[in-house]
Amino acid sequence: MKTALIQLNVTDDPAENLPVTLAFIRQAARDGAEFVLTPEVTNCLSTSRAHQQDVLHLEADDPTLAALCAEAEALGIWLLIGSLALKTTDADGRFANRSFMIDPQGEVVARYDKIHMFDVQVTPEETFRESDGYRPGARAVTAATDFGTVGMTVCYDLRFAALHLALARAGARMLTVPAAFSPVTGAAHWHTLLRARAIETGCFVLAPAQTGTHASTRHKTRSTYGHSLVVTPWGEVQLDAGRAAGVYMTDIDMGQVDAARGKVPSLENARPFDGP
Repeated sequence: MKTALIQLNVTDDPAENLPVTLAFIRQAARDGAEFVLTPEVTNCLSTSRAHQQDVLHLEADDPTLAALCAEAEALGIWLLIGSLALKTTDADGRFANRSFMIDPQGEVVARYDKIHMFDVQVTPEETFRESDGYRPGARAVTAATDFGTVGMTVCYDLRFAALHLALARAGARMLTVPAAFSPVTGAAHWHTLLRARAIETGCFVLAPAQTGTHASTRHKTRSTYGHSLVVTPWGEVQLDAGRAAGVYMTDIDMGQVDAARGKVPSLENARPFDGP
């Protein structure tokens, strides 16, 4: 199955980002991609909650979601929108960080709200409090596709092995990890964690990423790590996109899932235990 990971360098302007994303998706389809994946916050990367209130939409009114669904239908492809930053009706005004699986008819077949919020102090100068602006999801999600069951996660979820194991035990043969990873934690942990999640579950892991320094109009800029990855179920890095934005193509052989699980059937070998 020809697959394309879209690596983006979005700004804080959804209207500016959409044509770039559409152009990359069309390029991927021209090159034969049947499944295309975009990164976390495909529509807008911003550290200003006030700015987000001005430019974001509810899911039902979001122009990026509508345009990408229409494009998936026009091109006849499966499309994972890594995530969109969306308004909600929550009383506290927090946003949702929501991933979408779109089928070739342009229909949303699964949606997943990021569960784990990135509330960390990476360095004295680099502190994140994602939960200040985003409300966490509470439900793990799999998507049924023509190429098997896909377990959906987003970025910081990567650090929580139990989520990925639960998805694999629920039938997932592929895990998606769209991200906007910090350059500091990315350099330290990105490759290792993605390989670990693949090895533990015997799944393909597909991780489209944001990259570079992201232009902003009203607040401080932010940088992301890039290096969109595809990792095989045996833990081998099949594709590493490096740092440049663009379209990165690869062929996925889902038969490798059964081969890896046949060699090391850790999902079957797992046993319940007491304690500690």
